[in-house]
Amino acid sequence: MRIRFTRVSGAAAGAVVIAVFALAVIQTAGQATRTPRTADGKPNLNGIWQVTTTANWDLLAHSVRPAVAQPGVYDNHPVLAAPVVALGAAGLVPPGPGVVEGNEIPYKPEAAARKRDNAEHWLDRDPEVRCYMPGIPRAMYMPYPFQITQGTNKIQMVFAYANASRTIYLGAAPAPPADMWMGHSVGRWEGNTLVVDVSDFNDRTWLSRSGDFHSDALHLVERFTPITPDALRYEVTVEDPNVFTRPWKMNMVLYRQLEDNAALIDYRCVELVEETFLGHLRKNQLVKHWEGDTIVLDVTRRTPNGDKRYER
Repeated sequence: MRIRFTRVSGAAAGAVVIAVFALAVIQTAGQATRTPRTADGKPNLNGIWQVTTTANWDLLAHSVRPAVAQPGVYDNHPVLAAPVVALGAAGLVPPGPGVVEGNEIPYKPEAAARKRDNAEHWLDRDPEVRCYMPGIPRAMYMPYPFQITQGTNKIQMVFAYANASRTIYLGAAPAPPADMWMGHSVGRWEGNTLVVDVSDFNDRTWLSRSGDFHSDALHLVERFTPITPDALRYEVTVEDPNVFTRPWKMNMVLYRQLEDNAALIDYRCVELVEETFLGHLRKNQLVKHWEGDTIVLDVTRRTPNGDKRYER
């Protein structure tokens, strides 16, 4: 068998590259036009979605580090602290490129100090640790799936974590609810983009495990834009004049789960973590001592310190 090779000129090779690139652009543009539609012509957002970022650990760009740290042998190399040392690698924060535009959260000076203090006491203070409602926007980028059910006058989002949910009202909306953990969401369509105005929060949720927080003056504008049939660009502008010097923005991609057996399964964690925040009230405490192959831990509880911010 003879195989014949043909010499291709530089101009011809360049033409081939241009043709392939043009085809890729056409295919990408075609994906947007093939976005699934509902009966009323809007992009079909129905399905189970999830992010792949590390935003729940830290919104800013970050390297790997201990979730709870203590000074190590070297000043610039902290190690796992006692509460998580038995977790080993599972007690680390995974690295990530960040999701904040400009990689800066514009905290006021006093708020920045509180954020740092929150980060140092993450294990005691983060509402996620106690299985509280995650709030918006954090529920959108926790590492757990959520389901969108889309109607003509409202969109329902149900989150696996803590059985949380939110309703996005399209058009006329009722008054804000008394329970303001997840805020009050009113949406509208701008072409293919779902724009959601979210307000009426309490101040009891965090934005990440790194101590990022907000006040009850939090106001969000979310934008959900299809970029492929199974991916949404999620952008959110954050405004809180009590905590930040100016509005700021983060963005990421939500991916639709395509597995044949994709289903939203409740992550009902409250029954499993009640020892975390109620264990000190037991007359006969359950968690006192634990032994593994390489470590022994003795637990000494102390009552809350009276600071109302942390008695949640």
